[in-house]
Amino acid sequence: MNFALYRELLAIRPIRRLLLVGMIARIPHSAAGVLLTLHIVLTLGQGYAAAGAAAAVMTIGIALGAPWRGRRVDTVGLRTALIPSVISETVIWCVVPHVSYQWLLPLVFVGGLLTLPIFSVVRQSLGVLAEGDQRRTAFALDAITTEMVFMIGPAAGAVVATSGFTIAGLTVVGVATSLAGLFLMWFNPPTRSPGQTMECAEDEQHAAEVAVVATAPAHVQEAAAELAPAGAATSAAQGLRGRLAGGFAWFTATVAALFAVAAGAGMVLSGTDVGIVAALQTGGHQSEIGIVFVFWCAASVVGGLIYGAMHRPIPPVILLLGMAALTLPMAFAHDTWTLAFVSVLPGLLCAPVLSAASEKVADLVSEERRGEAMGWYGSALTAGVALGSPLAGIFIDVMGPSGGFVSVGTAGVVLCLVGLVLQQRRRKAAA
Repeated sequence: MNFALYRELLAIRPIRRLLLVGMIARIPHSAAGVLLTLHIVLTLGQGYAAAGAAAAVMTIGIALGAPWRGRRVDTVGLRTALIPSVISETVIWCVVPHVSYQWLLPLVFVGGLLTLPIFSVVRQSLGVLAEGDQRRTAFALDAITTEMVFMIGPAAGAVVATSGFTIAGLTVVGVATSLAGLFLMWFNPPTRSPGQTMECAEDEQHAAEVAVVATAPAHVQEAAAELAPAGAATSAAQGLRGRLAGGFAWFTATVAALFAVAAGAGMVLSGTDVGIVAALQTGGHQSEIGIVFVFWCAASVVGGLIYGAMHRPIPPVILLLGMAALTLPMAFAHDTWTLAFVSVLPGLLCAPVLSAASEKVADLVSEERRGEAMGWYGSALTAGVALGSPLAGIFIDVMGPSGGFVSVGTAGVVLCLVGLVLQQRRRKAAA
């Protein structure tokens, strides 16, 4: 393990400044998830199934808008590409708190479509500023700084929501995000190297695709959707060539299993997110939500650092099985600190399972089809995220707070066991 790589990279001033800017710019939206959930439950009087459905709708909006946003950055430049997001963030999030649930759904969908693409912009710029083997370490550092954001944002959002200011809180999220967009336009980090070659671009894309999903639980929704600019931007251009040269020949049973792991991970993590909010809100400890998120995200940081420094990979399905199984004990936590400590166990495996699965896909698929494969990988992860929130919400409304952890944890375990059985049968048949 070589942790000195992190210190060497932070010594580079442009990279250090970019990571700091990216971290600050992400803080407003990191509070939005908790604020929106508690606004729907407490202010609008809806259940957690409704809150989960809203999160799913926003996730789908982010996923659909991400390729267009990424393409606009490539074609018109960062400053022009950010204008729609800077305007829409303030407009959408100032209107959302004042409408009924029926109007809230289409608004958060549009908000997702036009979300400020901080994640992908920072990733693109790191690909330009970091060279060669430094890129993976740079993306890992970006994931770590994002975890730090999600130790701050949800805690602040919970305090605001439990003080009865969800309307003001959501409004501040919109205005602050627009200001962050304006600051990003002023800073204008590079997103493309002068005279960049195709080979260099493919290397940067590969590194970005592998590292972008090495993320912690709290922001898996954004990370899933933001895979699209890297994958979908090339898959459209490669799609015709691919169909003429063999269609989906790269889509083997092993790759399909990795997509299932990605979907399962997204489902478990987004469902756990809703479960944490429900458990503490039902117990009257909404203001302490941030404590659990700190432990959960910090555990993922530690897990990601350790796994990233390991020399031997671990099968993604085993990592997911462990994460899903360790999510189940969270259902038995009856106070904030117990829930926080129990969340450390599945949190340790979050970054490793996502990183291992994406890297395995990149290893199995040839370079000329890798962009398309990673685009589909992002779709699988996004589908899992969109499924997990409403699934957990339905069981929370029926069973109580523990239902969220039980539903997604059990579903994840069953998915992994089925996958392992099928894998064993395939090996026997091949033998």
